[in-house]
Amino acid sequence: MRGGTIDLDVSRGECICILGKSGSGKSVFLRLVADLDPGEGSVTLDGTGRNAWSGPEWRRRVIYQAAEPAWWAATVAEHFPADTLDRLSNWLPEAGLANDVLRTDMARLSTGERQRLALLRSLARQPAVLLLDEPTASLDHATTLAIERLLQREVAAGLSIVMVTHSREQAARIGHRCFEMTDAGLHPA
Repeated sequence: MRGGTIDLDVSRGECICILGKSGSGKSVFLRLVADLDPGEGSVTLDGTGRNAWSGPEWRRRVIYQAAEPAWWAATVAEHFPADTLDRLSNWLPEAGLANDVLRTDMARLSTGERQRLALLRSLARQPAVLLLDEPTASLDHATTLAIERLLQREVAAGLSIVMVTHSREQAARIGHRCFEMTDAGLHPA
């Protein structure tokens, strides 16, 4: 990542929002923290450095949710481990999705439905940290607010979130702290 040094501490149960122009490095930053791209520097979780964990173990604890998430199976249910279905059934209505969506072919879903399901897929894995890249970009205002309420509840339960958003209003609603990404790094917004 070009630019300056980033020094950021995120507490348990805190939501950090990162704003900035397209191409400023916000997504690259999240991918670096998730150990998906090579980079320099150090990242720790609960005092243990990223390099002390295997890549898969780190990515189970620190999940990166891409702006355009990947889907690899034909139906929705195939993307969720069986032990997550109870949690999922509680979240589906809150996210504006019917329980029968689990039987739906992925190809029949809208972009917004896929975006919400990807978020639920990540939450169901119970990470310590969730790195969100524009998680509500394809959603209408009412659904965005519903997703924000869900995220706020998870944060109150101890989940840490670092979220990229282009919406200053959203950042003000759910971010405990907000930063602007520039070529020089992160600066309080």
